[in-house]
Amino acid sequence: MEPPDSTNDAPSDKPRPRLNATTFAHDDQLPRVPLPSLADSCERFLAWSAPLLTEAERAETAAAVAAFQAPDGPGPILHAALERYDATDGVHSWLDDFWDSRYLGRRDRIALNANYIFLFAGTPANDSSSLDADGQAQLERAAGLITAAVDYKLRLDDERIAPVLQRGTPLSMAQNTFLFSTTRIPGAVQDTVRTPYSAAWPGPSTARHIVVFHRGNPVRMDVIGPDGSPYALADLVAGLAAVIKQTPRRAPADGAVGHLTTKARAAWADSRGRLLALDPANQQALDTIETALFCVCLEDENPTDDLATCDRLLHGDAANRWFDKAVSLIVFPDGRAGINVEHCGLDGTTILSFVDDLLTTSPQEHAASSGARAQGLPTIDAVTFVLDDALRADIASADESFVAFAAATASMTLRIDDFGQNEAKRLRMSPDAFVQLAYQLAHVRAKGHVGATYESIATRAWRRGRTEAMRVVTPEVLAFVAAMGDPTATADTRRAAFRTAAQAHVTRAKDCQAGRAPEQHLWELQFIARRQGDELGVHEPLALYETPGWVKTRDDFLSTSSAPSVNVEFFGFGSTSSQCVGAAYVLLPETFNLYLSTPRTVADGMHRFATELRQALHELRDLLASEEPPAR
Repeated sequence: MEPPDSTNDAPSDKPRPRLNATTFAHDDQLPRVPLPSLADSCERFLAWSAPLLTEAERAETAAAVAAFQAPDGPGPILHAALERYDATDGVHSWLDDFWDSRYLGRRDRIALNANYIFLFAGTPANDSSSLDADGQAQLERAAGLITAAVDYKLRLDDERIAPVLQRGTPLSMAQNTFLFSTTRIPGAVQDTVRTPYSAAWPGPSTARHIVVFHRGNPVRMDVIGPDGSPYALADLVAGLAAVIKQTPRRAPADGAVGHLTTKARAAWADSRGRLLALDPANQQALDTIETALFCVCLEDENPTDDLATCDRLLHGDAANRWFDKAVSLIVFPDGRAGINVEHCGLDGTTILSFVDDLLTTSPQEHAASSGARAQGLPTIDAVTFVLDDALRADIASADESFVAFAAATASMTLRIDDFGQNEAKRLRMSPDAFVQLAYQLAHVRAKGHVGATYESIATRAWRRGRTEAMRVVTPEVLAFVAAMGDPTATADTRRAAFRTAAQAHVTRAKDCQAGRAPEQHLWELQFIARRQGDELGVHEPLALYETPGWVKTRDDFLSTSSAPSVNVEFFGFGSTSSQCVGAAYVLLPETFNLYLSTPRTVADGMHRFATELRQALHELRDLLASEEPPAR
């Protein structure tokens, strides 16, 4: 997945400069994502894939690339079609269709496979003695998060959310339009998105309700009153208490429709179609959920530790989730909380800004900002589906299948309290490069070889920019791990290899940020062949996409992404392939927290990787610390 820019060394809790501008004021003025030339992308692809290939595999890949980009090959035809698309009125980026194909076109489950989570740091301080009462901590925390999110929504409606800046440069804020009342809708061939700020729903959402899940029961609850004023904190606490009172029993396993959102997309589309055909009440129920500002999931039990909490956020009780919803706030009885995010319209940088806003200001201040006022108990209504025997069997089967699927994933959390950004900077090293090279060294020691590694690089400085796929393994990485494994190599030799590899890493990350990366360009050409191949006279399969270079480069052994915020304790997502370790990390000035995931069949490798990572970080720190200081 592609949450935040892992190359940004500044944690997101530091104050950002403010522009005297509305939220979206800069979006249409941002420069367009540059479209690389076909020759440049082919050349970079060969260079980026080469370290993972044998000499024979490099030759095979090079021959296919030469045929692809030849004057009479398919590449120039597909690239010309992409150039025409990029020049079309109303197109913001040559990647506009790519994101739909990439995210909405995937046909497997999105629960665990694509959605991602943040576990919020700590619990809010609250002087209210009512926190001692049973369940009150959960109600207070949930009401506070609702208040903060509604305040953010109203400020976004008025475009009063300040544009985010990166080193003084405004970033695209377009993703913010997907935060509220946005729901992914399953399709037989490709999904769609039901969202405001669209042709079907112009402008901000006019919805005034959220959906609260408790024990698998969805309940509609108003959070904005009839006159547009948000409900006061005390009103929301009372409303949530009323939801809990109204749902004392857990929904039966064959009656919790949320289970269906865990299915593969075409199968879920079929189930949704049958829901709609069975009874008009189901259309109303789906409308209520799909147009809700967001979901709040009230959990029954406190997980025992960090790992159990993250697992619960990522793939917990599916009866108590609607994984298609853009934003679901999840609150445990003890007040710990987190967020589960549907990825198609929202990358981690946008969610981090949202979470930072929610958590750095008190609920009382958010209430004052939004104009919340006492209005009495909010309206609450059960969301009820009409089900027949076939749909009940479908729901029960989805439940059983997802439980087994989640059980087939192993995960772990890792806290490293003696390393952070400041330590890397003190040693004159990019923190991200330091961590990424430690990953490479740990992987080699744990599994015996270098493997394809993905890192998400944010590109929001471009118009509608999202992320770019960085491939971490370079020739310099190979030389670095070789030097670290060579018992005859001196400390100076190892340090030089480490610094050289780090500089190559930083250079490649900057290339990605600048739009000089091959993967998404070539991938979009493949998508164009699928969408327009018949009219263009280009037919799959195309040899380039079956080469060792394409297959091995994208078959991740490590999938990595960072979420640098003091308001986030852990960040998590699922593994991406049969041998992959997903490494979601929160690298802060003094600490380093990771959530790792991998298929259970290869869990031993993940645990060895974690052990070796801790050792590698310390070893590399000591290696640089023993270096003679540079001459002045």
